[in-house]
Amino acid sequence: MSTPHKGRGALDGLRIADFSRVLAGPYATMLLGDLGADVVKVERPGIGDETRAWHPPADHDGTSTYFLSVNRNKRSVVLDLTTEAGREQARALVAECDVVVENFRPGTMARLGLGHEQLRARHPELIYCSISGFGSGAGAAIPGYDLLVQAVGGLMSVTGTADGEPVKAGVALVDVITGLHASLGILAALRHRDATGEGQRVEVNLLGSLLSAMVNQASAFAVAGVVPGRMGNAHPSIAPYETLPTADRPLALAVGNDRQFAALAEAVGDPALALDDRFRTNADRVAHRAELRDLLTERLSAEGADHWSTVLLAAGVPAGPVNTLDEAFAYAQKLGLPGIVDIPAAPADGEEGRPSRQVAHPIALSRTPAQYRLPPPGLGRHSTQILPPAGTEPTT
Repeated sequence: MSTPHKGRGALDGLRIADFSRVLAGPYATMLLGDLGADVVKVERPGIGDETRAWHPPADHDGTSTYFLSVNRNKRSVVLDLTTEAGREQARALVAECDVVVENFRPGTMARLGLGHEQLRARHPELIYCSISGFGSGAGAAIPGYDLLVQAVGGLMSVTGTADGEPVKAGVALVDVITGLHASLGILAALRHRDATGEGQRVEVNLLGSLLSAMVNQASAFAVAGVVPGRMGNAHPSIAPYETLPTADRPLALAVGNDRQFAALAEAVGDPALALDDRFRTNADRVAHRAELRDLLTERLSAEGADHWSTVLLAAGVPAGPVNTLDEAFAYAQKLGLPGIVDIPAAPADGEEGRPSRQVAHPIALSRTPAQYRLPPPGLGRHSTQILPPAGTEPTT
């Protein structure tokens, strides 16, 4: 297991007022917090971020593992934005921050007096990131739920078997992608501010993020008018690039070129496959994928997935078993990659809770690596430490 890193972060000195909740926004701000930003999470009284109660599963204190997954390196304050006193405190907090992140339904923050134009008038250097489901125009009133966007955005239409129902991804993938886009947009806006002193608004939405992330599938339609469909685990442009059965469990094969296919044919004991006119080139293999699948399945049935993974990787063929999540973490550890980090409680910062086990930050920086300073906070734990008293006039 990895241990917390102490030292200077790449984003030290950056302060973020995080009004977002659930997943896309909190994921973005957690990534920035890992890189050194001071993230102040603004939550509702009594309820907080609704994912606090999204369980099972939960830790031994009853906090959902969903909330814990995207809220480390943050301090929590409670504000009632339905009251003028709460809004005053929010404006005072924003006055001390470089970035605001929010994912309310479009127009909500403006109605509260905390919209981009209202805050920009007093803080022209402010970076203001808004995350929505379907943008701030005609789709503003449509709730932004990941499942809904996977459906209407086309992802489910290409996920699942050809003769089965459309299937969602096994994780809220659109929220995660949108969070990545939000963090990228914030960093780009900060770079512009460094050069000019000028803040700006960053807007990302779930539907636009998904359409961008559909990459080759979206390009097939945009360029060639092709509307792709479901192919199970197969690839529309490469073969063999799918899972195949073995003597025990499925094996993923990702053969991207003719050299790898020749190595595959040799490794499974049938080098003549690479000389077969049906399989000489990738285009040939795509055209005859069903025949190729049957032939490979016959040969792979002789051994289990772990055996073939070892043999094929040694031959330079990308292959691996379909792991469960515990096996995936064990595999990462075997390869020397950071998988899980243990974050101790931080009593010096007002934390009286317990250590937290977290999934490691995925970006490696040689000079300013990710830090794990704070476990996910209790609701409002830092309110008295951070918030000015009600009635405090915001700094201009």
